[in-house]
Amino acid sequence: MSHYKSNLRDIEFNLFEAYRIQDYLGTGPFGPIDRDTAGDILRETERLAAEELAESFAEIDHDGPKLVDGRVLLPDGVKRALDAYYEGGWDRIALPESLGGFGAPPTLRWAVQEFFSGANASAFLYVCAPLMAHVIGRLGTPEQVATWPKWLMDRRWGATMVLTEADAGSDVGAGTTKAIPVEGDVYHLEGVKRFITSGDGDYYENILHLTLARPVGAGPGTKGLSCFIVPKFLVDAEGAPGEWNGVSVTNIEDKMGIKGSVTCELTFGLDKPCVGYLLGGVHEGIRQMFHVLEDARMSIGAKSAATMSTGYLNALEYAKERIQSADLTQTRDPNAPRVAIIRHPDVRRMLLQQKAHAEGMRALTLYSAWVLDQIMLHPEEPHWAKLSDLLLPLVKGYCSEKAYDLMGQCLQVLGGSGFTKDYPLEQYIRDLKIDSLYEGTTGIQALDLFFRKIARDQGQTLMRLAAGIIETVKGGGADDPFATERELLGKAMEDTQGQLGVMVGHAMAAMQDPPALYKVGLHTNALLESLAEVVMGWLLLRHAEVAHEALPPAGPRDRAFYEGKIASARWFAANVLPRAALRRTLAETEQGDLMALADEAF
Repeated sequence: MSHYKSNLRDIEFNLFEAYRIQDYLGTGPFGPIDRDTAGDILRETERLAAEELAESFAEIDHDGPKLVDGRVLLPDGVKRALDAYYEGGWDRIALPESLGGFGAPPTLRWAVQEFFSGANASAFLYVCAPLMAHVIGRLGTPEQVATWPKWLMDRRWGATMVLTEADAGSDVGAGTTKAIPVEGDVYHLEGVKRFITSGDGDYYENILHLTLARPVGAGPGTKGLSCFIVPKFLVDAEGAPGEWNGVSVTNIEDKMGIKGSVTCELTFGLDKPCVGYLLGGVHEGIRQMFHVLEDARMSIGAKSAATMSTGYLNALEYAKERIQSADLTQTRDPNAPRVAIIRHPDVRRMLLQQKAHAEGMRALTLYSAWVLDQIMLHPEEPHWAKLSDLLLPLVKGYCSEKAYDLMGQCLQVLGGSGFTKDYPLEQYIRDLKIDSLYEGTTGIQALDLFFRKIARDQGQTLMRLAAGIIETVKGGGADDPFATERELLGKAMEDTQGQLGVMVGHAMAAMQDPPALYKVGLHTNALLESLAEVVMGWLLLRHAEVAHEALPPAGPRDRAFYEGKIASARWFAANVLPRAALRRTLAETEQGDLMALADEAF
C-alpha cells in the first residue's frame, strides 16, 4: 500500500470551485487545456504519484546515491520513478507551447506538482530541466534559445542551479568562483560550489549547470556576478554529448533527510578547463538567477504543503483504525467499549489543527499559482507580478516552518508506532527539515518580505491585498453564518498592520539611529507568520463561503467534505488568527536589549 495519501477532492475544490479556473481554461494563453482535459490530467497524475512514484519513497531513503570514482550512481528506485514521470511526458506540463510544452496554466502545474512532491520529493528534485529550459528560453541569446531548451527537453537532460559556496552561504555576493574570458561569450570557470541539488547522476546523458561566477575584473557583491550555461559534457551542433567539460564532483553530502536526492560539491576547472557560456550575452547574473530562485522557492513551499497534507491524512487514517481506551465520558466503567482514538478529544484537536493548516497551505499555494495565471492573462497589469512577489516568501517561509512543526503532531497521533519505520511519518519529518533551509532560510525570506516586498514597494501591493481582505471582513448579511470569523479576521488584520507600522517606524528611525534597525530584524519572522496566517485565514473563510453555498444540494459525501471546509475555517479563525495580537504587542514593547547582550553571555 502506498505511503502517499493525496487530496484530489480539495485540489479540485480550490481550482474549480474557489478559483474557478475553468472560466478561462481553453482561452488565450491556456487554449490547449480545457476543463475536461484539466480533470483528466489531475486524475492521471494522482494515480501516477500514488502508484509508481511513491513506490520507491522508502527504498531510496535506505539506499541513496553513491559517489564512485568521481561519478554519482543513482539508486534504481530513482531511475524507476523518473522513467514513469518522463514516459508520461509530465516534464512538459509547465512549459509553453513554444518550447514544446502543454501550455497548462500555473494553477494546474502547481496542483500536479503537489502529487509528485508529496509522493516522492527526493526523486522529483531531479526534474529541473523544464525550469532551466524556460529560463534560457526567456533570457538567452537567439542562438541559445534555439538550442539549449530543445536539447534539455528532447534529450531529457538533468539540470541544476549552482550558487552556493562554502565560505559565502546565503551571502551569494561573497562568492569567489571566477570566470576567465576566452572569446566572445565563452569563459573558463574556476572555483568550488557546494550544496548543489542533483549536481550529478548516471541517469542523464548530460547535465546543464546554470552557474553564477564573477568575471575577472568585475566588481564585488551580487552586481559583479554573471550567469553561465555550463554543460557536464561539451556538445556538438545537434546537442550530442562529447568530451567531459572539466566540472568534477568532489563530494556528496551525507544528509539528515531527502537521502534519495544527491547533493554535490562541484569543482570547476580542477583537472581541465571548464567552459561556460554567458547567458543572454549580458552580465546580469543575479537578476537572471532570480527567475530560477523564485520558482525554486515556490517549489519548496509547495513541497512542504504536500508533505503536510499526506502526513495529516496518514495520521487521520491511523486514528480511525486504532482502537484504544474507552470514551472519555466512560473511563470509570471498566466494561466500557474501547473506541477509535479519533474519538479522544486531544487526538481530535490535533487532527483538526493539522487539517486546517494543510488546507490553508494548499489554499495559499494555489492562490499564489492563480496569481501567476493572472500575470499571463493580464500582462498589461503590473499588480499581479508584484502580488506574486509579495506572496512568495509567505509560501516558502511559512509553509516550510509550519509543516515541520506540525509533522511532529502527525507523528504524535500514531504514538510509539509513529517513531518507527513501519510508517512514513519519521521520514516525512527528516525530509521536511531541509525546506526551511533551502533557497534562503526563513529569516532571509522574512527580511526579503519586509525590506524588498513591502518597504521598497512603499506598501502599495500589500495595501491592495489588504483591501480585498477587508472586503471579505465587511461581507455577509443579517443572517451571516460567519460573522464571528469575519470579526476575528478583521482583528488579526488590524494587529498585523499595527505590527508592521511599529517596524516601519523603527526602520525610519534607523536613518538617524542605525541600531534601531535591529528592532526590525528581531520581528521580521513574526511579521511573516502574522501576514501568512491572515492571508490563509482570509482564503479559508472565502472557501467556507463557497462550501456553505454548496451544502444544500450536496450529497452525503460532498456534504461531509463541505462541512469539513467550514470547520477548518472556523478553527483557524478561532485558534490561529488571535496570535497576531501577541506579535503586535511584542513588536510594540521591543527595546532591542537582545542586541546589546554580550556575545559571551550566550
